[in-house]
Amino acid sequence: MNTRVLHPTPVDPVDLWHTEHAYFSRLLDRLGEQVEVFETGQRPNYSLMIDILDYLRGYSDRFHHPREEVAFELLKGYCPELGPVLANLRQQHRVIANAGEKLLDLLLAILDDAMVPRGEVEAAAATYLVYYRAHITAEEEQVMIHAEDNLTQEDWDAVNAVEPAGVYRRFGSDPERHLRELRHRIAVES
Repeated sequence: MNTRVLHPTPVDPVDLWHTEHAYFSRLLDRLGEQVEVFETGQRPNYSLMIDILDYLRGYSDRFHHPREEVAFELLKGYCPELGPVLANLRQQHRVIANAGEKLLDLLLAILDDAMVPRGEVEAAAATYLVYYRAHITAEEEQVMIHAEDNLTQEDWDAVNAVEPAGVYRRFGSDPERHLRELRHRIAVES
């Protein structure tokens, strides 16, 4: 009997990076659509907005961005001329995280029947959407080709070994299960 063991094809780390960015972009588009509804004075789907922010905060801020931070540091060793770009992208990670937290807090306050000025929500949403979209574009256009050309398998192993950053306060004890559930709910509501 001939037994064949199938080994999964390794995922190219740059392809994974592209795939995650594409998914984040779709989520940002969905969030932007709900913000447009809000701006017209209508009631957006707050649950969907919160699910999107929870996913982006819980996955991107905890898993994706910390891995990028390691990749940036390694890439800077190969391409020192990218130092200022990489430093700016690191700063954007912090701005995105803070803006996402602020927007999420405002939306949760609205669901708790607090009076929140519409302009405050619009400003928080605009900050989050603009920074996040610009961030993805900058990584795609200015960094990823250099990462693909320079980072070794050992470098990518170090990137993939990064532990999640902190605990996301809304996820409880099983963040992976929560992320799966969020992804499913977002897909159903989209």
